[in-house]
Amino acid sequence: MRPAMKPLKPLDEALADLLAQAQPLPSTDTVTTFDADGRVLAQSCVSALQVPPQDNSSMDGYAVRRADVAAAGVVLPVSQRIPAGSAGDSLLPGTAARIFTGAPVPAGADAILMQEDCEALAAADGLGSVRINAVPPAGQWIRSAGEDITRGAVVLSAGTRLTPAELGLAASIGLHQLQVARRPRVALFSTGDELVMPGEVPPEQMRPGAIYNSNRFFLRAMLLRLGCEVTDFGIVPDRRDATIDALRQASSAHDLILTSGGVSVGEEDHIKPAVETLGTLDLWQIAMKPGKPFAYGQIPREGGAAHFMGLPGNPVSSFLTFALLVRPFVLRLQGVQDVAPQAVAVRADFHWPKADKRREFLRVRLNAAGGLDLFSNQSSGVLTSAAWGDGVVDNPAGQTIAPGDTVQFIAFSELLG
Repeated sequence: MRPAMKPLKPLDEALADLLAQAQPLPSTDTVTTFDADGRVLAQSCVSALQVPPQDNSSMDGYAVRRADVAAAGVVLPVSQRIPAGSAGDSLLPGTAARIFTGAPVPAGADAILMQEDCEALAAADGLGSVRINAVPPAGQWIRSAGEDITRGAVVLSAGTRLTPAELGLAASIGLHQLQVARRPRVALFSTGDELVMPGEVPPEQMRPGAIYNSNRFFLRAMLLRLGCEVTDFGIVPDRRDATIDALRQASSAHDLILTSGGVSVGEEDHIKPAVETLGTLDLWQIAMKPGKPFAYGQIPREGGAAHFMGLPGNPVSSFLTFALLVRPFVLRLQGVQDVAPQAVAVRADFHWPKADKRREFLRVRLNAAGGLDLFSNQSSGVLTSAAWGDGVVDNPAGQTIAPGDTVQFIAFSELLG
């Protein structure tokens, strides 16, 4: 009598169980702000100054006292010239100051007129004078001190994954070094005697049943985008002893071991018994399509344990289970709290008439009309669909789709970096 099949595990439940195991890595790195793109802050950045440090001009033009410009056409002598990087004197009543973008506003001035609203009048000597052709409102073209950042403000919080804009923000408060989470160390290998590496065997000489190992390439690239240090263990032969040796070696110096293939319960799938020989493993059947089999476990080592994750072998299944389960886990190891990809509501321009009992992730592409087109073949082995698409529709279990329906779209840009 065959044993009863376990119920499928909801994707959200699987992710919650994984994240419960993802304690942030204890050690940190200090890197220059130049080299911190993509890293995760280990401590918050607090500003020791205000930005801008003083009122400054947001235009090239003239600083004036509004009391001196009661009507358009007033002519004022130019008493000083203030370029960026210098500090002017207090503005004398009845005068204007030539000022440039970023220069501090002189004391007494309460408005800036852009040079297009003024007419410079030459003089035989000195700075000449200027005709003011508009009446400025109070504070015109003045950037107030501290309007961007106030002293003592938390500018960037611990757990922030740094982008180019945030690097500039850190630099704007004078930070040339940042404390960031250590890069997760990940061991990557594939299992399967059918796998061949590109470059080792030309296509015309491929033996029957052999396939090129595509998973190894996109998994490594996705890990690197997440800031990981990746050790590639290559293709492990379909033997239990070889699998145990690879796992033992990988667990000694890595935070996470990631495999693709070999996580089912067939006679030639050795991952489950190999991991259980060294540690613990749960084999889950996840209610998602594509990407049903998934394994999580731990292999004890000195000072703790290495996490283990086993992905399905079919390329699109492996691709999407990485994006939806492994990616959030790796980010959480680095201290990122908000690891959920953002979905947006978009119009479907396709039919999906057959509902599935599993939550589906349909490969789609944005079209010129602002809707979504569906790739014609949604098989888990068709990696063309992921290369063609801009993202996936997150389609609930039991849900059909008709043209014009609003669906939840997750862009690959949310899943791949």
